[in-house]
Amino acid sequence: MRVLVTGHRGYIGTVLVPMVLASGHEVVGLDSDLFERCTFGDEPQAIPTLRKDIRDVEAGDLDGFEAVMHLAGLSNDPMGDFNPALTDEINYQASVRLARLAKEMGVTRFIFSSSCSNYGAAGDDLLDEEAAFNPVTPYGISKVRVEQDVMQLADDTFSPTFLRNATAYGVSPRLRFDLVLNNLVAWAFTTGQVFLKSDGTAWRPLVHIEDIACAFLAVLHAPLDLVHNKAFNVVPPNENYRIRDVADIVGETVPGSRVAYATGASTDQRCYKVDGSRLVRTLPDYKPAWNVRRGAAELYAAYQKVGLSLEEFEGPRYKRLAHLKQLIDRGYLDASLRWHVGVAG
Repeated sequence: MRVLVTGHRGYIGTVLVPMVLASGHEVVGLDSDLFERCTFGDEPQAIPTLRKDIRDVEAGDLDGFEAVMHLAGLSNDPMGDFNPALTDEINYQASVRLARLAKEMGVTRFIFSSSCSNYGAAGDDLLDEEAAFNPVTPYGISKVRVEQDVMQLADDTFSPTFLRNATAYGVSPRLRFDLVLNNLVAWAFTTGQVFLKSDGTAWRPLVHIEDIACAFLAVLHAPLDLVHNKAFNVVPPNENYRIRDVADIVGETVPGSRVAYATGASTDQRCYKVDGSRLVRTLPDYKPAWNVRRGAAELYAAYQKVGLSLEEFEGPRYKRLAHLKQLIDRGYLDASLRWHVGVAG
């Protein structure tokens, strides 16, 4: 199958692409590569690439593809809060336009990287895919709106699927430290403190990026009738945690570290527990392999290998919003997050 992966140079995409290739598919990437200066360890695997902003995709860019895996976008709540209008333009408007162009060009499968942020402030109840949306950030709102609009495009020739990923973790060539497990292990390794900025009472579902990639592959390979116009929560069984419990696991993983709370730490309004059983029931070949304790150990080993310093961890290289602000300040990007002419192709 010929597959287009948008956002293939990002945190999840750089892990997903080698797995899609290993499954025997032809893969082309599409990415503006805003984070080309943010590689952790080895460079991402090179594949044929359209270096292009998702907002600038043309119908011809989608010619000849049987499937699109759409990951590109502004990746988290802090970035969404920084410029809500830009988040709407990139994450919502450009995504729906991409789906329409894909349908126009005869793409059959459209697999959208959605988010459990759709559920937002939900309390202690375990939520399945029929639960009400309650997004509390521009990022979450953008994901909900894409799902609602793209579902309307589904027909006998165009089959969208929506993967609502839990909060991701794990090692990647484009590692992020603005994700809870990655962040807490980095604090513990570089300072000896598992540093919490909230009171740790909020619930969060967690999933390793390899398990997210496996979900994309399972959907790609599934009979269309099983995944047509359906949403799936992507979180392994028993992988909902209170943040304070994640902190305790990190403290047990990183020798000599202890849990510490920021002065005046408050409750995070983003609180949700998610049921991921539909994906496992529908696609028995999907077998998530990771849990938070194993993921913490993987991250600790990776930080040891590169000798991660506090300066690197807290600096702009691996924090998405801080890095974009730096690129704007240095004149590489304009305020709309487009490369200035001559800076990048």
